[in-house]
Amino acid sequence: MTRQVLDTLELGKRPEGRTLISAAWVLGHRDGGHRLVSNGQLVIDGGEVIYVGAEFPGEVARRIDFGNALISPGFIDLDALSDLDTTILGIDHHPGWAKGRVWPRSYVEAGPYEMYSQEELAFQKRFAFGQLLLNGITTAAPIASLFYREWGETVAEFDAAADAAGDLGLRVYLSPAYRAGGMVLEAPGRMVPVFDEQRGLAGLREAVDYIGRQTGRHGDLVRGLLVPDRVETCTGELLRQTQAAAEELCCKIRLHMAQGSMEVDTVRKLHGSTAPVWLARAGLLSDRLIAPHATNATEEDLELYAANDVSIVHCPLVSARGGSTLNSFSKCRERGINIAMGTDTAPADMLMNLLVGLITCRINDQAPDRVRSADLFDAATLGGAKALGRGDIGRLAPGARADIAVFGLDDAVMAPSIDPITTLVTGGSGKVTQAVFVDGRLSMRFGEVAGIDMKAARQRAQRQFDGLIAKYPDRSWGHPPVSDLFPPSYPIEGNANG
Repeated sequence: MTRQVLDTLELGKRPEGRTLISAAWVLGHRDGGHRLVSNGQLVIDGGEVIYVGAEFPGEVARRIDFGNALISPGFIDLDALSDLDTTILGIDHHPGWAKGRVWPRSYVEAGPYEMYSQEELAFQKRFAFGQLLLNGITTAAPIASLFYREWGETVAEFDAAADAAGDLGLRVYLSPAYRAGGMVLEAPGRMVPVFDEQRGLAGLREAVDYIGRQTGRHGDLVRGLLVPDRVETCTGELLRQTQAAAEELCCKIRLHMAQGSMEVDTVRKLHGSTAPVWLARAGLLSDRLIAPHATNATEEDLELYAANDVSIVHCPLVSARGGSTLNSFSKCRERGINIAMGTDTAPADMLMNLLVGLITCRINDQAPDRVRSADLFDAATLGGAKALGRGDIGRLAPGARADIAVFGLDDAVMAPSIDPITTLVTGGSGKVTQAVFVDGRLSMRFGEVAGIDMKAARQRAQRQFDGLIAKYPDRSWGHPPVSDLFPPSYPIEGNANG
């Protein structure tokens, strides 16, 4: 019956009139926190939640019962992959400097070039946004690699990204990433920073103009976020002007820092301290700052984050795959640091990230009782909303935006089920996402995404990724063939006839 009623709704559109959604569990919000409602009901009207509870007393246009499922606020992903993930190339191929993760001097002197066309870049955003919706993510701040770019991201691809968000029905915080510098490989293992501050300032101006043009489009699904690339690629002047621009635009800044040894070593050489200490001395830490990943943050760094209301974006899956963890989730919470969540890699599976976050925190704490599944779930909803300065998303309560994800609880892999949150975090995956509403629009139902054929897009994405890999020798030290850069896990044997 659920599928039949959903099929009567037009994908990508708000249903007319009040819609009542019910399930075994609804995750409502009251008195500052989430509350589970058993056999609950949620009513939306237009783009707004008007009721959360056990028995709605009013009239509705339709009823959709999801049965053994959880109706939840959609996830907020503040480091959401928006390209074809190149970090997976580094999972089993090391060291990174020898595998095209840093530009060699020969590539710089030959002239870096865009390895994707503008059409391919626009497609990647659309495909990535579809993947986010499939995983119950309703709000995203996209992230992409600049390794394969000529320099920074372009306005054209982000104009296309805004349109893709409107077509698919995803809430986004956007502007092109910019930088004033980058790392160059001078010899095996020896990386040095090079800077072009004027190029970075030009990128900032383009981002400011972009935010002015795009904010509020597609029914306010699109808002602005300034995204200087990484702290080691930025000069003090670029960051000062970024802060001034953010204050004028009333928007947030996302800046990756305290995330890796190369960054820590580079910033110490350039500024004589860690990145958070450098920014604190310059007066550049504030509640406007959203800072992935904090895996290399010192005790002093974390105290500065807490004192200046900086939000961390925790991306446990991609960090743990690279051998690092946030040390630790529970300790950061005890300091009063707001923690949001990000995926930052493929798969864009927030539930998988919550499980890895739970596990790594307990390993770091050497105790099982300092963090709960609900704490991670809070970070993926309420933490993200707080980082963005919004009280109308990340929760389901009257007056909130109707950003909703429905997760099935009857998957055989998750049996037996006890508490719905613990069940989803410890045994779920994005594949149990049954439906997604964003601002009241039905954006995804049972694997079907508004505005894109994801199966056909998957094939196109693979072709584009294969084309990118073929260009890796251009930007790798010594220009070895792809077969040497990325050998298979095991020797491949084939039919003599191909």
